[in-house]
Amino acid sequence: MNTSEHDFDFLHGHWRVEHHRLRERLNGCTDWERFDGTCTAWPVLGGQGNVDDNLLHLPGGSYRAATLRSHNPHTGRWSIWWLDGRQPHQLDVPVVGHFDRGVGTFFSEDVLDGRPIRVRFRWTDTQTASPLWEQAFSADAGRHWEANWTMRFHRAPA
Repeated sequence: MNTSEHDFDFLHGHWRVEHHRLRERLNGCTDWERFDGTCTAWPVLGGQGNVDDNLLHLPGGSYRAATLRSHNPHTGRWSIWWLDGRQPHQLDVPVVGHFDRGVGTFFSEDVLDGRPIRVRFRWTDTQTASPLWEQAFSADAGRHWEANWTMRFHRAPA
């Protein structure tokens, strides 16, 4: 039986989120900003996908975003799209990947400031009460990675 459709079950429910994000990406910046947020996630597509609704309290103002994840039961791979509420007609390029030994790793090719980059999402600590998501970019086809955003989730009441 393929259980990969349950990889993201840990995320269902309500969360407080601690964000840490580099102010600038892929230019040697070491200045991180910290802000809080919330996330609520639930299954869709009969369990072959999930959606989460996020409220991010950036220092310059709050905004909403959503994540859509869909599972391919034939390959065991997930596709993940990010929808930023400030750009409501544009879905980011999906990252695609899977979980191995409790760590989810997902990749895509994208463009940042006119140059091609590789994007990596990684989920760790998914068996704990405080899962961690990390985004990293690479400007050299994945030889070197710059982590630029982390989100530490903490279970919250409904």
